[in-house]
Amino acid sequence: MLRVGNLQRSIDFYTKVMGMKLLRTSENPEYKYSLAFVGYGNNPDHAELELTYNWGVESYEMGTAYGHLAIAVSDAYEACDKIRNAGGKVTREAGPVKGGTTVIAFITDPDGYKVELIQRNFS
Repeated sequence: MLRVGNLQRSIDFYTKVMGMKLLRTSENPEYKYSLAFVGYGNNPDHAELELTYNWGVESYEMGTAYGHLAIAVSDAYEACDKIRNAGGKVTREAGPVKGGTTVIAFITDPDGYKVELIQRNFS
C-alpha cells in the first residue's frame, strides 16, 4: 500500500505510464479516505498495489523504512523508453546491477516512490 497525495494522478501514472489496470476503487466518507487497486491482473494470480488517498493530505515524508517496489519486466531498456515516452521519470537507466549481470532500472512515481524494474526472462 502506498499513501498518495492525489489519487487520480497516481491512478493515471500506474495505468497510463506503467501499463497496469485499475482493478477497483472504494470510498470511505466516514473515515475520509479513498482506495484504488491497480495491477497487471487480479489476485491471486497477480500482485495488486493499493493506493490510499487520505482526504486533504497532499504529501508524505518517505521516512527511512521504505526502499522501493520491484516489478519484473521482459526488457528493462524497452520499459524505460515506454515509461519515459508516457511522461514517466526514469531515475536510473537500464543496465547491469553493480557487481552483477542482472539488468535493472529505477523510476519514480508522482509521489516520489521508487520502483525498480528487474529484467527477467519469462520463457
